[in-house]
Amino acid sequence: MRHGGVERIAATFAQAREEGRAAFMPYYVVGYPDLPTSLEVMIALVEAGADMIEVGVPFSDPLADGPTIQAATQLALEGGASLADALQMVYQLRERGVTIPLILMGYYNPFLAYGVEALCRDAAATGVDGFIVPDLPPDERDGEEMIACCQEYGLAFIPLLAPTSTAGRIRLVTQVASGFVYLVSVTGITGARDRLPADLEAFVNRVRSATEKPLAVGFGISTPEQAARVAEIADGVVVGSALVKLGLSEEPVSRVRELAASLAQGVHRVVTQR
Repeated sequence: MRHGGVERIAATFAQAREEGRAAFMPYYVVGYPDLPTSLEVMIALVEAGADMIEVGVPFSDPLADGPTIQAATQLALEGGASLADALQMVYQLRERGVTIPLILMGYYNPFLAYGVEALCRDAAATGVDGFIVPDLPPDERDGEEMIACCQEYGLAFIPLLAPTSTAGRIRLVTQVASGFVYLVSVTGITGARDRLPADLEAFVNRVRSATEKPLAVGFGISTPEQAARVAEIADGVVVGSALVKLGLSEEPVSRVRELAASLAQGVHRVVTQR
């Protein structure tokens, strides 16, 4: 097994834990509204205090995503953005000195079309640290193949759990996860929401009782106050739609930087005993 992404992610969570805080983990779409702007947005996220970035790979049928990210990925695809562009963007970010973990979040069809072995090889070579693939169950044949390939190249495979996940599912997912476990806060799609689910803490505690791996919560978090609340109970806080929504503003880079800085402050100000 080669070393790389898994260790980089582990070190990031370990540092956050040592500092008594959670990690801020923004998501943004490659190629939205165009490739040069999305690259600068990723840089802005780093400057704003991101501990990791979920690099969104555009796909025509993003079943886990709500209207904001669906529209953004569609525009990115119309502009020609692809999985190869996502890899190239990670390479460019590394060239510009970005050292935080960069995780590709996308759907399995483009990954399969690229070739799982070739993707893991190229991802490791360009500086990717892991994958989040919402439509790839880890216990199906394709999932097992990708997990094995990630292990070969030292990349993290980060599966998702939902509030409806059974005890058996939680046990399986926490066993195969590397890097961290992604907890979907709601039974539904991505998108900013007015309030957090009332049973979110109970869900996080249920998973935490099954694993010592870091737990990151995403879906529906849009304000610094919500991010701070989630930081009290989780190891990582993921924010996507609220940031992507600013992609078509007059000054997307500065607007995203401003909101990301507020979200990072919300996450980082919470002192925990984890």
